[in-house]
Amino acid sequence: MAASNSIFTTAPSRNLAPISLHQPFSSPLSLPLTRSNSVSFRPKTRSSSLVFSSTDESKISADKEIPIELRYEAYPTVMDINQIREILPHRFPFLLVDRVIEYKAGESAVAIKNVTINDNFFPGHFPERPIMPGVLMVEAMAQVGGIVMLQPEVGGSKSNFFFAGVDKVRFRKPVIAGDTLVMRMTLVKLQKRFGIAKMDGKAYVGNTLVCEGEFLMAMGKEEE
Repeated sequence: MAASNSIFTTAPSRNLAPISLHQPFSSPLSLPLTRSNSVSFRPKTRSSSLVFSSTDESKISADKEIPIELRYEAYPTVMDINQIREILPHRFPFLLVDRVIEYKAGESAVAIKNVTINDNFFPGHFPERPIMPGVLMVEAMAQVGGIVMLQPEVGGSKSNFFFAGVDKVRFRKPVIAGDTLVMRMTLVKLQKRFGIAKMDGKAYVGNTLVCEGEFLMAMGKEEE
C-alpha cells in the first residue's frame, strides 16, 4: 500500500483541512475556521431590574384594582347598639360602647367605641387638642365588663351591679378623635358567694395598646 502524503491515516473530517508533508507547515492560527468550530465569548449582562414573585405581583395588582374604601373589612357585629342598651343601664351621654365584636359567655367580651369629635367631652378636653379622658376609657372598659357580668351565665343583676374598683391602670398612648377604641375584658375570678368579680382589661387603637388595668366588679341579686 502506498504511503499517503497526509499525516492523517483516516479520512479527514469535513471541518479540518489535511496538511501535506511537501508543503511548509503553517501556523494553527491560519487554519480556516468554519461556523461550527468557531468559539465566541459573549459576556452575560446582569439585569438591574427587580424580580417579583407571582405572589408579590398578584398582591400589587390586587391593591391597584381594589379601591381603598373597599380594601378593608368592617368589624363584625355580635351585639349591636340596641342589644347593648338592653343589657347596660347606661344612656346618653354616658353609654360608651357602640358594638360588641366578640363575646364568650361567662368568659370575655370585645367591644368598640368610635371616638368622634362630636363626643361631648372634647370641647373641654381639650379645645386645642381633643384627647379622650383616661377616666372615660376606664369607664368604657368597665361597661364592656358589665356586658360579660350582666348575663345569665354569670348571674349579675342589672339593677344591682357596680364598678367597685380598679388597680394597676396604665395609659400608654393618647386616644384622639377619629380613633376606634377596641376593648377586651376577660373574667379572671368570680366569687358568687360574695358577689365579687375580678376582670382583666386591655384597650387598643389598631394593634397598639393604649390602656390596661385590673377591674373589680360588685354584683347583687335582683330586687323583688
